[in-house]
Amino acid sequence: MILQIGLVILLIIGFVIISRIISNSIVLFGRKKAVADVRVSYVIKMLQLGLIAIGVLLTCLILGVGYGQLEVFFSSVFAVVGIALFAQWSILSNITASLIIFFGFPYHVGDWVKVVDKDEEILGQIIDISSFHVIIQRLSGDVVTYPNSLILQKPVIRFVDEKAARNMSQLMDKVTDQKEQ
Repeated sequence: MILQIGLVILLIIGFVIISRIISNSIVLFGRKKAVADVRVSYVIKMLQLGLIAIGVLLTCLILGVGYGQLEVFFSSVFAVVGIALFAQWSILSNITASLIIFFGFPYHVGDWVKVVDKDEEILGQIIDISSFHVIIQRLSGDVVTYPNSLILQKPVIRFVDEKAARNMSQLMDKVTDQKEQ
């Protein structure tokens, strides 16, 4: 029993150390990419939640909880969570897309972009990247809330500045006018 308690204490110390290393790495990465502090804290919380789940599993194994008991518990939890997320699959895909955007999205708040979408012209400045959406303010002042999962599926054109975006908008207007004539 003393050995098990010692292992659990080591596990907790390891968890704290790994958690701090990951948190500091994400903060540095966020500063390097000029990401908002809110997004950095969101990503840290998501990864810490995963670490906690792994820590609980390892603690149960150290304390001698049988594989069969863990299997029943986790299969029940995953069944409930799976049904809930299946009903709202877009939430899960947007959360996953949010993490991908944090680590690999080449655009930042303040960039002028055009999302190539056949149904709608979405050209403007990114004013926020939230957990579920990229918020784009159009040249007209309208605000478009574009889901994270969709922006990863569509081509996105980044402009050097507002002037280049306006020139593209005017060019698109001319092309549209010529098609109508």
